[in-house]
Amino acid sequence: MTATRRGRIAQWRDKFIVEERYLQPAARRRLYVTSGILVATGAVAFAFLLVSVVTQTGFHELDATVEAWFNERVDGTATGIMIVLAVAFGPVALPIIILVVLVIWISVARHLWRPLLLAGGMISGVVLAQTIAPLVQHPRPPVGLMLFGPDHSFSFPSGHVLGTSDFLLITAYLLASRIQRTWFTIAAFSVAIASIGMQIVSRLYLGYHWISDTTASIALSLVIVGTVIAIDTHRTVRVPGEPILGPLSQLQRDGT
Repeated sequence: MTATRRGRIAQWRDKFIVEERYLQPAARRRLYVTSGILVATGAVAFAFLLVSVVTQTGFHELDATVEAWFNERVDGTATGIMIVLAVAFGPVALPIIILVVLVIWISVARHLWRPLLLAGGMISGVVLAQTIAPLVQHPRPPVGLMLFGPDHSFSFPSGHVLGTSDFLLITAYLLASRIQRTWFTIAAFSVAIASIGMQIVSRLYLGYHWISDTTASIALSLVIVGTVIAIDTHRTVRVPGEPILGPLSQLQRDGT
């Protein structure tokens, strides 16, 4: 590869991929600690839930009780709302929503780093869900309890909940970490958590998942979100005194 081509690649990378922000050392440390807590908590919780489901003990014993509670409260109006939620965050609509968000984000920001992080997080969730489900082979609730058509695939973890959680939490983080306003951070994560909760209720109410499935999805999402925070912090956060790696670094390499 010629020096000219390497220079063009470096310029493209600096312009569209490298994103840097300066924080105090304590703030960067808090991000790493938060990331570690999320990954560790999610991993431990998922391992516990996996063992419970495989051995049909522990948390798994709540599955039938929770499903019966929701089944007793089926209502026509509520069912319509739950179906809308299921479709909006389902395997057809959600990828379209994500694609639209990514296109708009890239077009407005003219930068790729955060859209790439969001896309990477979403793809990781899909791969994990599609890999784990056939390995665990946890059956769904009886078909007779399903209110929106039969589904004979495996249920652990819930793809709907995992996708919703990844999308909303990663997006909230990527926006709040740059805006850095307490009110926005609280609002963004409050909306994300409330929406995730509604999706969990939807999957349980419609009879497609057990509480262990949806809880496992949250645990996996914590691992993914924590990993995204760690990668983003490592790649973008600088503290005063550290060298510049972004667009200005190209000028420094060129001696200008």
